[in-house]
Amino acid sequence: MNWNDILTRESLEHLGALDDELRAARQDAIVAPLSELALIRASGEEAGAFLHNLLTNDIKHLLPAQGRRAGLCTAKGRLLATFEIWRENADYLLVLSKDILAATLKKLSMYVLRSKVRLADATPEKALLGLAGPWVEELAQGQAAMSVVETPWGTLLRLSQDHAMLAMSAQEAGSRWETLCRRARPVGMAAWRLVEIAHGIPRITAATQEAFVPQMVNYELPAVGGVSFQKGCYPGQEVVARTHYLGKVKRRMYRARIPRRSISAGAELFTPELGDQHCGALVLVAPAPEGGSECLAVAPTTAKEADAVFLGAPSAADCIRLEFLPLPYAVD
Repeated sequence: MNWNDILTRESLEHLGALDDELRAARQDAIVAPLSELALIRASGEEAGAFLHNLLTNDIKHLLPAQGRRAGLCTAKGRLLATFEIWRENADYLLVLSKDILAATLKKLSMYVLRSKVRLADATPEKALLGLAGPWVEELAQGQAAMSVVETPWGTLLRLSQDHAMLAMSAQEAGSRWETLCRRARPVGMAAWRLVEIAHGIPRITAATQEAFVPQMVNYELPAVGGVSFQKGCYPGQEVVARTHYLGKVKRRMYRARIPRRSISAGAELFTPELGDQHCGALVLVAPAPEGGSECLAVAPTTAKEADAVFLGAPSAADCIRLEFLPLPYAVD
């Protein structure tokens, strides 16, 4: 399958047999066209300061060889978007979920005023690929997580020990895609979401905008690294800081299995303590090779400890208990 065929497919949920791709995502070298993601370019001499003043992390001191996670919050500290960010010369590139691209560009543009910054949809410029498996160590040339590495195929942002994002010119994507597919199994977005879930990395989508403060999705934990508590103010900063300094986080994001496949991000969760009042929601969902789905789920810490978190109200006949799975980092 060449890149033009990829671009014209109605759905990139999977490229071949779904269950085979899901099994490959567990341990093999895979490459995925990241069709659910989009790219914003921030340019101009004040672009770094502009983003620094709006996002949850330190952008002003972002070095060319570094990547960074950051969020955009409402005044009440609720996440509107999450980003992976790196620099391209003097510009900043922000990766986010495609279904919130237009709304996020509009929101960011409201803050431009007289700042010397330009914001643009850069999605047509670049092909974004996800890479996972043992070959990431070689491609990343031994650099640490959240490092930016220039490779023969494009700019690689190493997200963890064994998964990364690759950005390349859209014009060169065809030949490079074919080369990469000779080294790794091509898979679709379902397999890539399974990788995201296994690594415990949240991604805000249209279904979960304004649902969570950063701590609910573990965004401030060092393993995720999406919040700086040393930088200055940004929208929602008071709420985020108060949550950090004044009390234990009562809801966290966990990895779980659900014995059902027809589930979407944003689905509400329940616990017997609260009856028919929802207590959390699903952040990301992917089909699992063993059957059912895996997910990242925000739920009360007490309900998780009691193993009493359900998809559907506990009083409903078809409610399903979540089976919790380990994350690669400590939550509490």
